[in-house]
Amino acid sequence: MPFRLSIRQVVSRLILIFSISALLGFLVGHILLVMLLAALAIIAYQYKHIFLLSTWLWKTKSISPPDAQGTWGRLFDGLDRLVRKYRRKQKRLNERLRRFRDGAEAIPDAGIVMGQDLTIQWANKRAARLLGVRWPSDQGQRIDNLLRAPEFAEYLEKAKFELPCMLASPVNAEIQLELRFMDYGQEHILLLARDVSKVHRVEEMRRDFVANVSHELKTPLTVVRGYVEMIQATDGEFDAHWQQAFNTIENQVTRMDRLVEQLLVLSRVEVNTEDETKQVLVVPDMLNQLMKDAHWLNQEKHHEITADFDDRVGVLGVDTEIKSAFANLISNAVAYTQANGKITISWQRFGNKAKFTVKDNGPGIRPEDVNRLTERFYRVDKSRSRNTGGSGLGLAIVKHVLHHHNAELIISSEWRKGSEFSIVFAESSVVEL
Repeated sequence: MPFRLSIRQVVSRLILIFSISALLGFLVGHILLVMLLAALAIIAYQYKHIFLLSTWLWKTKSISPPDAQGTWGRLFDGLDRLVRKYRRKQKRLNERLRRFRDGAEAIPDAGIVMGQDLTIQWANKRAARLLGVRWPSDQGQRIDNLLRAPEFAEYLEKAKFELPCMLASPVNAEIQLELRFMDYGQEHILLLARDVSKVHRVEEMRRDFVANVSHELKTPLTVVRGYVEMIQATDGEFDAHWQQAFNTIENQVTRMDRLVEQLLVLSRVEVNTEDETKQVLVVPDMLNQLMKDAHWLNQEKHHEITADFDDRVGVLGVDTEIKSAFANLISNAVAYTQANGKITISWQRFGNKAKFTVKDNGPGIRPEDVNRLTERFYRVDKSRSRNTGGSGLGLAIVKHVLHHHNAELIISSEWRKGSEFSIVFAESSVVEL
């Protein structure tokens, strides 16, 4: 039962004790002396239990409080109940903490819990094997004091944590890591480092395979094209159906040659991450040349192509890559917009950024297809792509080019009403001409 001590109870007991002591003093003839002895006894009794409580709290290691009777006994029982309740709660918390640590140690990734100032507060054992971060010896250290790779410092400076950071392990340079930052509660940051060495090697093998196969296909395609052109030059020596067959062969060789060329371009832009080759590009002049190419491609469909270029805006980039990205968007608009359609091409300031836009009134793109347009070989309508010579690599090339140039591809489209493809260059890439 809960114990309650009221002032009324205390006052009543004191009155009872002093009344009895006064009665005894009256009987022996020393009322004040007996009452003084009673007060001293009360004080001694209270201080005895205070000393017992103080010794138990600060000196002994016993879990249970000392034994006592009366009011102090009830108080010690209450303390004992609180201690046991606290120990049960602590046991449950320790069990939860143990399960959390077991779970954190079981994950295949390195995990580091940091404060908002990037100081390490906890790390699992995997972090020591992949990142060289050891807990608790490295507790309180800033993560950038332990991971001193330039790309990691640049990643922290940009603070674009929605994208991963690719980093070679400081423990083993052959291990390629993917680092991700995420919020952990309100005051902490969680860093996860995943070993992507196998994926990285497979990706390198895929790029090498595509590049090698593409190079190997160039020679036989050139030979086939040469013989077909030689045969076509001999007028009248073959029947009409043979001439038609040779024309078909030439068209397919041309299509195959275009596919190989795009594979080579894709392989090149995937591995080209060097910034030293970037230079100031006069974008309006480049677009004027691309406009001439677009008008040549537009001889059959007779599109209405309009242009609006700001001659004062240029970008810092690789000439061949930027030109390839712009040309892909323009040629797509020409290829997929119906005859006599409208195409608008613009290059303008966009706040502190620069924006290249190709807008058409073509058939548009379904919402479920928009997010997949930049995948390799993905085509919204395969039959239509074959008719237009599409390979499904154009926008994949654009995506990789923009990744190298700190730019973003924005696609907006309304089914059966047209599409708008925009490339937005960051302020750091924009230059005044």
